[in-house]
Amino acid sequence: MRELARQIGEDHSNIRYWETTGKIPRSDVLAAMGKALGVTVEELLGQPRPKKVLAPGGRLGRVVETISRLPRRQQNKIVDVIETFVAGQQSKAA
Repeated sequence: MRELARQIGEDHSNIRYWETTGKIPRSDVLAAMGKALGVTVEELLGQPRPKKVLAPGGRLGRVVETISRLPRRQQNKIVDVIETFVAGQQSKAA
């Protein structure tokens, strides 16, 4: 407890209080605590580690990033075109 308190800049009595009462520390303390313990804030709160989202790399990644900044309506139009194209390619392959 003392070492964790030292690492996050809190008094060790605060650590003991959070552990014994089940009260959740402030968000800035949770972030520092997670970093010191090598876990995510979600894990500190008893939730599973979030899964990594795999994003496309290279040219496709840049295009997807650009599309993600467009208004939702324009994004949906682009998705419609891509889905139509992919469906066409799949039917050719079959």
